[in-house]
Amino acid sequence: MKNLIAPKDEAEANIIQLILKEHGIFVEIKSFHDTAYDGLFQAQYGWGFIRVPEADFQKAKKIIEEWKRASPEDLPWETS
Repeated sequence: MKNLIAPKDEAEANIIQLILKEHGIFVEIKSFHDTAYDGLFQAQYGWGFIRVPEADFQKAKKIIEEWKRASPEDLPWETS
């Protein structure tokens, strides 16, 4: 297994997992959240990461890059 991407949060991790599963790629999600430490590790290391088999890494990377390019950068309900 190889680390593919570090999602911002659980929602993004679940979306990426669904996208990759639609393409037949096995996905493993690793979160740094630990209830005993009230999210301490997430503050230090980020939310977590997504892993895929090494044989599917390049295909998964390309799929995620295309997905990110197709996503709008500014959502209409966000205010800056």
